[in-house]
Amino acid sequence: MYILRPDLGDDQTDAAIAKYQTILKDQGATDIDTQHRGKRRLAYDIGKHREGVYIQMNYVASGNAVATMERAMRLSEDVIRYLTIRVEEPAAKEPA
Repeated sequence: MYILRPDLGDDQTDAAIAKYQTILKDQGATDIDTQHRGKRRLAYDIGKHREGVYIQMNYVASGNAVATMERAMRLSEDVIRYLTIRVEEPAAKEPA
């Protein structure tokens, strides 16, 4: 999940989404599913921003791919916050 600046236009938002998808694809990520959650009010102000454009990305990738994407987000002025959560696959049940 990451939050983009609310003052970005639709074209700039789409370009940012494509940028991070491309970074993941180049790093070998699979099953990339991106959901544009829209502009929402933040729980607290971040810098001078009261709102942000929320983007959720689900994917399967190595730790190196995640680190590369997070570095790009950290250096970007368009991303005001990001959070990566590792989801463990549920263990398969053994037959009884």
